[in-house]
Amino acid sequence: MSGNLPFGFSPSGGDGGEEPRSPFGSGAPFFAELERLLSWQGGPVNWELARQIAVRSLGDGATTVPIGEQHQVTEALRIADVWLDPVTTLPSGATSAAGWSRVEWIEKTLPVWRTLCDPIAAKVVEAMRTGISSGLSQLGGSGELPEELRGALPPGIDLSALMGAGGPVMSMMNQVGGMLFGAQVGQAIGTLAAEVVSSTEVGLPLGPVGTAALVPAGVADFGSGLEIPADEVRIYLALRESASSRLFAHVPWLRAHVLGAVEEYARGIAVDTEAVGRVMRMVDPSALMNPERLSEALGEDVFNDATTPEQQAALARLELILALVEGWVDHVTDAAATGHLPASASLREMVRRRRAEGGPGEQTFATLVGLSLRPRRLREAAALWAALAEARGRDGRDAVWEHPDLLPTSDDLGSPDGFVHGTSSGVLDDPIAEIEKLRDTPPAEGGRSGGGPAGGESPGGDRPDGAD
Repeated sequence: MSGNLPFGFSPSGGDGGEEPRSPFGSGAPFFAELERLLSWQGGPVNWELARQIAVRSLGDGATTVPIGEQHQVTEALRIADVWLDPVTTLPSGATSAAGWSRVEWIEKTLPVWRTLCDPIAAKVVEAMRTGISSGLSQLGGSGELPEELRGALPPGIDLSALMGAGGPVMSMMNQVGGMLFGAQVGQAIGTLAAEVVSSTEVGLPLGPVGTAALVPAGVADFGSGLEIPADEVRIYLALRESASSRLFAHVPWLRAHVLGAVEEYARGIAVDTEAVGRVMRMVDPSALMNPERLSEALGEDVFNDATTPEQQAALARLELILALVEGWVDHVTDAAATGHLPASASLREMVRRRRAEGGPGEQTFATLVGLSLRPRRLREAAALWAALAEARGRDGRDAVWEHPDLLPTSDDLGSPDGFVHGTSSGVLDDPIAEIEKLRDTPPAEGGRSGGGPAGGESPGGDRPDGAD
């Protein structure tokens, strides 16, 4: 029966006499494919399975971009760079422009997803092993095995030996756990791929360094029903992509800083092992023969809230840097679009509405790793950058990106006048002069927040006052 096959495997068509086959490859026999997936040794997430499921979730027609659409993307990104030049001191950040299919978006962004997901996946898989071990220990002690499992075991088999720390059950859980999380991650990434319009839309630098990319199918969906010319929609989204590319390319510490902030937060996430254990013990032990049943456990709310001061501070730093990045992109894009795109105000509101509402992919990802991809306070961040440009010009605004210790704090977002006009406590009147001081001062003494090195210290330093 297809219901007993894991992760969407289904029997081939016909009269049932043919061996079941995997939907992931080009007709590989089911058991050979299963053996290959179970032999994964690359970490807590089976990324090969994740890729296959993500691609398959998109269906046919998501693999190629017609040459004409690729040219449209290239031209839109070229125009975007021309319009951005007068409004920012940061030069073009893209050495190549690309129109990606949704499948290409998956392929190109998987390396970053791997970096972000592996730490939390390791915790969840360990919690699953603990829950399985506890559940089987209870069953082994009572001697009351379900009929399905009792019938599957040869006579005389000691269940405690099977499920011991070095036993085959626990060893198999490493591979099964990787498959389970791989299936969930793949579904989330595939759903995201069906929604996004570019390589940076989710606020993270997901694509290869130096590449600005739009997803034409996503761009078309974005503009559907807006009654705005398609080329205007495309150029507006190209402005956002190009602005992000400039920021991440020419602020040398920023890419590692943003991804490091996500990793720092993920490392501190507490997995509720009790909740995982309860869920795993509720699953019929015969589900060990049916990993599809076990995958339901990962749909539970197994992440504890950020309650420790360290985790709250990590979350505050992450939300702040994401808000500052996205707020700068919002502000610079609006400045570049004004006077060129008649519908820029409507497109800006559409972007903000999408961001506020989120989509199924973002919601799935948030459930999966306990992290929302959308930062709060973006309007405040964009307003601060706009006020900074008015007070100090584009040079003074963009100079703030020279070092993480020069960036606004969360308090500054709430009361920007002090930061903009240099009257708040610790605010920097002359960012360039402060940069020189940071370069000449020993790390233990320099900087607004204790002199953390570029790329290694979060905005606001070790102060937890970044919390909203």
